[in-house]
Amino acid sequence: MFQSFTIIISLAALFSYINHKFIKLPTTIGLMILALLLSVVSIGVKYINEPAFTEISRAVTNLDFRSLLMDVMLSFLLFAGAFHVNLKDLTKERIPVILFSTLGVLISTFIVGGLTYLILNGLGFSIPFLHTLLFGALISPTDPVAVLAITKQFNISEDLELKISGESLFNDGVGVVVFVTILMLIQGGEEHFNAMEIAKLFVGEAIGGVAYGIVLGFLGIFMLKSIEDTPKIALLITVAIATGGYSLASVIHVSGPLAMVVAGLIIGNKMDTIHEKSNISLDLFWDMLDDTLNAVLFVLIGLEIHALTYEHDYLIAGLMVYVSVLIARAFSVGIPFSLLRHKKHSPKATISILTWGGLRGGISVALALSLGKDVNQELFIFITYTVVVTSILLQGLTIGKLVKKLNLSSN
Repeated sequence: MFQSFTIIISLAALFSYINHKFIKLPTTIGLMILALLLSVVSIGVKYINEPAFTEISRAVTNLDFRSLLMDVMLSFLLFAGAFHVNLKDLTKERIPVILFSTLGVLISTFIVGGLTYLILNGLGFSIPFLHTLLFGALISPTDPVAVLAITKQFNISEDLELKISGESLFNDGVGVVVFVTILMLIQGGEEHFNAMEIAKLFVGEAIGGVAYGIVLGFLGIFMLKSIEDTPKIALLITVAIATGGYSLASVIHVSGPLAMVVAGLIIGNKMDTIHEKSNISLDLFWDMLDDTLNAVLFVLIGLEIHALTYEHDYLIAGLMVYVSVLIARAFSVGIPFSLLRHKKHSPKATISILTWGGLRGGISVALALSLGKDVNQELFIFITYTVVVTSILLQGLTIGKLVKKLNLSSN
């Protein structure tokens, strides 16, 4: 496993260099394209030298993508992403962020679930509605890692960037709760699961995660302010919060992702209250770690093609479902947006950019990989991967042009 991880790190460094010197695409997109190309080449090697292909595949499959992302990298990525978000500015957009990350996720889950049911059964797959609803839950949350990595590359107006990035930071926690709820319905049957249990799960996971994150955030700031100007100790404190705090969340049954977002927001926005050297060191460390882990994640997404079972019908289904995800995204932001006052931009332009900026990423892939064979794992992994890669490449490469066309830049 260590050898596999060193290979991924080395590829991330090499691809970052190639992209910076020659391709000059947004870093995350460039890395994923290069990783995809390497995957295609390695699959071609299979027909020339099968043992060599087996070794390449082993290097990728030895790293459990789901565990690596959900249990190791996600806490750092969410903490680092929230660490650099201005809480005062985000508070101004709190109502749309809350609506998009709760009501929006629920709307998208049911629309995607319904359309996917029609698509798959129309193509000859016999898939129960609850299974397509489960897929709707795992694909509906926009991915904070993908969204934050892409939006900061473009000159999107501040209010829209905050809506997109704020939603992406919070909606994965809601999405995971919905995902777990539907999975329990599938495994235990509707007769063993009632509305009270759903409410308890949501309160315990989502609201509990926010409350736990507040405690972690203010505890961290208290400790950082109480020490002398010692950057090394300050660094250890924040790393302990991002690791130990995240691990403890699963023990006390609250949402670790939401806790990391809240703790990162609080600590990142209180940096001016601690000693200057510690402030500078922490800012530099979390910025570099964020960029490094982003690079690793997008290389992994590109290489994860080795985990797919290719069928022609799977590809057709994946592309059709991608269109349904876009349709659902338009409704899931359009309906909550209709409840808000529109101060700056036209509703049509805002909904367009919110729809196109709703990228999917590693979290959806990780949740799909956690599915069992009893819920059509191979099919849903392939569809999820198709939606994720298409959204990052197609939407990620064109969102800048759309911003200019709709006159939504910050200038």
